[in-house]
Amino acid sequence: MNDQKNGRRNFLKNSTMAAAIAPFSLSVSDFKNELKSPLKGKIKYALVGTGTRGSSSWAKPIVENYTQNAELVALCDVNIGRMAYAKKFIGTKAPTYHSSDFEKMIKETQPDTIIVTTTDCFHEKYIVKAMELGCDVISEKPLVTEAHQGKKLIEAENRTGKKITTTFNARFSNESEEIKRILNSGELGKVLSAEYHEYLNVDHGASYYRRWHGKKKFSGSLLVHKASHHFDQMNWWLDAEPVTVKANGKVGFYGKNNSFRGENCRTCSFKSKCDFYWDIESYGSKELYLSGEAEDGYLRDGCVWDTEIDSYDAMTVEVTYENDVLLSYSLNSYMPYEGQNIAFNCEKGRLEVRVYDAQPWDVENVFEFRITKNFEGTKAYGLGRDTGTHGGSDDKLRDKIFLPNQSDELKQMADSRAGLMSSLIGIAAVKSIETKEQINIHDLVDFPTEWKWK
Repeated sequence: MNDQKNGRRNFLKNSTMAAAIAPFSLSVSDFKNELKSPLKGKIKYALVGTGTRGSSSWAKPIVENYTQNAELVALCDVNIGRMAYAKKFIGTKAPTYHSSDFEKMIKETQPDTIIVTTTDCFHEKYIVKAMELGCDVISEKPLVTEAHQGKKLIEAENRTGKKITTTFNARFSNESEEIKRILNSGELGKVLSAEYHEYLNVDHGASYYRRWHGKKKFSGSLLVHKASHHFDQMNWWLDAEPVTVKANGKVGFYGKNNSFRGENCRTCSFKSKCDFYWDIESYGSKELYLSGEAEDGYLRDGCVWDTEIDSYDAMTVEVTYENDVLLSYSLNSYMPYEGQNIAFNCEKGRLEVRVYDAQPWDVENVFEFRITKNFEGTKAYGLGRDTGTHGGSDDKLRDKIFLPNQSDELKQMADSRAGLMSSLIGIAAVKSIETKEQINIHDLVDFPTEWKWK
């Protein structure tokens, strides 16, 4: 979800912001009696937020792969031009609605479920309104970017009886599933501490700072937008809830940390000398953004040296869990290679996992596992990555959602609790960095006793 000629620095600040959070003019009661029961055997979906993720990962697959069980009935976005292009890309005849007509869309198309893939900071508004209008919700992470939004979600879910599904595709990657199986087996005994270190390279990492993700007011910072994946994985692996968070972070590489800058790559006078020059013509989804650029001024090829960038590019986080596990986490987004180091220190030994995503050397396996037991030696083995986006994890997640009678042996499907808890670790980390204090998770949201956790 992205005033004409305001330029990149005013993106979403003026009319775009206003449109995305425009007052819903019609009352909930106008629609409650008009919403139909779900069609037997076929669920009706509407998408709000037609950017790359919403169009490519959700709407297009519904139209192409899941028509026996799912129907795309509407598209909604703040940018009409971008949405028009997305409609062609998706290959749908579903009607389109401006974000200010969100309620009208629900009245006219009567979806059973709303898929929310907007700019992160707007997730909560659409989720709450969708549930109030009788719809279940599927939302991309992060579920919320500010703590106060969490209470609104809890209250709305309890009040309406509708359901939130948070789409954590990282739970479905091969190495993530293998870690869960190993820990569930009890082979290494009780987990005492854990480590999770994320390395984003100068290609992938820089891409966040060219976009709205580099501004905390939109994304909550990478600790919320990106790291919510990792925090959710850890919560899921440990089957435990976080209690306290202490963090440090800085913008040490991008943003103000350069002697020159421009508004965006296409118009920059320094493109010949900037290692981070990015040619949008090389981007497969360029028309999705170029088609709506004049409408809201959002430049997809923004400058990574923009002085307004305030999303940390170096960060460390310490988390304590209710089961006394200690987590040490770090994320750096300007590395010469990309991947992860994950480890669990347990009563009977240590599990180490090295994830290779991009590096200037060859590896035999993209996932390397090593289990070392106290007094018993060590064993190592590798796993490969499945085909498909995000190593096949998107396909697995979509199948769980859109195909009937899917088992969930590893409990990979995530609800509002999981979505909120992962967001709150990142929100607490940002607050800790700003206040230099340790943050108690339950001080961020007044959890009502009637909230059903399981």
